[in-house]
Amino acid sequence: MSSAKIIGSPLPNIPWEDRPEGCSDVVWRYSGNPIIPRNATPTSNSVFNSAAVPYRGKFAGVFRADTRTRHMQLNAGFSDDGFRWRINPDPIQWILDDPELEYPHYLYDPRVCWIEDRYWVTWCNGFHGPTIGIGYTRDFQEFHFLENAYVPFNRNGVLFPRKINGRFMMLNRPSDNGHTPFGEIFLSQSEDMIHWGRHRWVMRPQQAWESTKIGPGPVPIETTEGWLMFHHGVLTSCNGFVYAWGATLLDLDKPWKVIARGAPYLIAPWMPYEQVGDVPNVTFPCAALADADTGRITVYYGCADTVTGLAFCKVDEVVDWVRKNQA
Repeated sequence: MSSAKIIGSPLPNIPWEDRPEGCSDVVWRYSGNPIIPRNATPTSNSVFNSAAVPYRGKFAGVFRADTRTRHMQLNAGFSDDGFRWRINPDPIQWILDDPELEYPHYLYDPRVCWIEDRYWVTWCNGFHGPTIGIGYTRDFQEFHFLENAYVPFNRNGVLFPRKINGRFMMLNRPSDNGHTPFGEIFLSQSEDMIHWGRHRWVMRPQQAWESTKIGPGPVPIETTEGWLMFHHGVLTSCNGFVYAWGATLLDLDKPWKVIARGAPYLIAPWMPYEQVGDVPNVTFPCAALADADTGRITVYYGCADTVTGLAFCKVDEVVDWVRKNQA
C-alpha cells in the first residue's frame, strides 16, 4: 500500500461517508446522491459542474446554475456540512477591475482555489468565444473580475493551490468554438495572474474511455508522491459523448511532467442520475476537498449536466491504484 499523504491543512469536518460494505472500488459514490437538485434556486434549470471549498469552519462555493432560459451563470452558495447547500437565487455580480473589460455574458464550469490571501475563481467565460475568465473573492459576497487568461478558444482552467517556482500555474485545454471533438491538457504560467505564458504540454488522450478529449478536473491535491490530478475523459459512442474521470500524478516542481497515470477510469456514468438528464452519460469532477490528517478526499462532480453528486476516496489508495494501473 502506498504511503502517500496529503500536504496541506486538516479538514476535520470534511463531508464523508465510509466505503459501503462489499464495495472494492477505489472511489465510491455518496448513498444520498444527488446532493443538489436541478431546481435548487427558484429560476434554475440545472445545478452542476460546480466548486466547493472550506470557508470559515464551514463551506462555500461557486455553482453553475443554468437558468430556465438556459442562460449559463454562476451563483455563490454556502453549507454548514458540505452536503446540504443554500445557493443564492441571484447570480454573482462581478466588479470589473479594468473598465475596458467586457462584462461576462455567459459563465460556466467554475473552479475555486485558495491561494495566499484570497479565493481565486476560474471559469469558462464568453469572450468572443469560450476562454478562461479569472476573478477573486475574499468573502463570497463581493467578486472581482480580473481578466481573461487567454484569447479564445479555451476551456477548463484549473489553478494549482500555491505558487510553484515563484509562479502561478494553471492547467487548461485549448479547444474550438463548438463542442470540441478533441482536446489535450496544457499548463500555463504567470507571475501576476494576468499575463500567461511559458506554456507546457501535459498529456493527450490514451485509453478508449478518453479517446475523444481530456481535461483537468478539480484543483490538484498536493501529496508526498506528487500532485494528484483528477481529469475527465470523453469517448464518442454511437449515441454521443460519454464523460468519465480518472487520476494522474504530476511532478511537484514541474507539474507538466506526468509521473504516473491510471489507465482505467475511476467513475463513469453508471447511475440513473448520471445517465439521464439534459446531457446524458456525464460524470464531470469540478472540486475536491482534502483532509491532511486522515487522507480523505471528497469530490464534487456534475451528473448528466443536471445535478451535483459526491464521491469519496483515500489518498493512499488512489495513489497506489494509479501506480499499479499505469497507462
